Amino acid sequence: MTKAVRGIYAAAVSPFSADGSLNARKLLSYCQYLISPEGGCDGVAPAGTTGEGTSIAIADRLALPGIFADAGVERNRVIFGTGAPASSDCVSLTRAAMEAGFNNVLVLPPYYYKNPSDEGLFSYYANLVEKIGNSDLRIFLYHFPQMSMVPLSTSLVTRLRSTFGSIIAGLKDSSGDFEQSRAFVEATGGVSEGFDVLPSSEAMLWDGLDIGTAGIISGSTNAFGAKAQAALKTTEGPERDAAMDSVRKARAMVSKYPLMSAMKTIEAWRSGDNGWLRMAPPLDSLSTDQQTHLRADLAALGDARFPAVAN
Repeated sequence: MTKAVRGIYAAAVSPFSADGSLNARKLLSYCQYLISPEGGCDGVAPAGTTGEGTSIAIADRLALPGIFADAGVERNRVIFGTGAPASSDCVSLTRAAMEAGFNNVLVLPPYYYKNPSDEGLFSYYANLVEKIGNSDLRIFLYHFPQMSMVPLSTSLVTRLRSTFGSIIAGLKDSSGDFEQSRAFVEATGGVSEGFDVLPSSEAMLWDGLDIGTAGIISGSTNAFGAKAQAALKTTEGPERDAAMDSVRKARAMVSKYPLMSAMKTIEAWRSGDNGWLRMAPPLDSLSTDQQTHLRADLAALGDARFPAVAN
């Protein structure tokens, strides 16, 4: 078992069946597309926030790693979301990933009770490490205070890293605050010390790499992974500046819409499968008006996959 590769990750959206259950095999196929040259991503993070992970039944989440393993998906290109408010559920989800050979997991803090102490949060993660009992485990902490309302302090992160070493492998920073990402890098040493901080926006890609981040895990790379990969592979200079300008424009455009439903709409158009439009309650699909504007915005970006629709 190896640590997840660094680079461009998509926080993969999740397809649902008509009965509301996760369509796991469709998700598998989609993740295989995302990590293909066409999809442009180095890896995927299924069952996270963008994947509506907290709305997926535990039984479906438990089965998912085995389905990926049976398909031969490379273990170091997947970071499964296994966080849950109940510590025993988090352990079960993480164990299912480990048993399927996927040792990289993305773990939200327990997010129902607000204002927990750092001691309480330390106990949650310590329980996970101790119950799994396997030094191959690689935990990516998940800092997303806007959604979880449970921020992770730099002192907690450094304590976990000091106590459990390489098992605490990195952190996804979904705060959207570049200075917060910098603080996590400075507190841990970032990639130079083997700790992978991953901001949540490809707009921060090269600024982050310059200070010691490991790449990004983004919701919008579901649609724009190839743009981000092009920017990652371009040498410093005017060409990289132009590539990053294209990345930032795409990210800013899609930020005008509810991200998860926008990504699903774009995938429905790309694949010709309107089943992708299904959202898990309480989330909604884009309205007809929003879809019209999104299509026009994609065309305005010059995205050849989505030409303007004639009136």
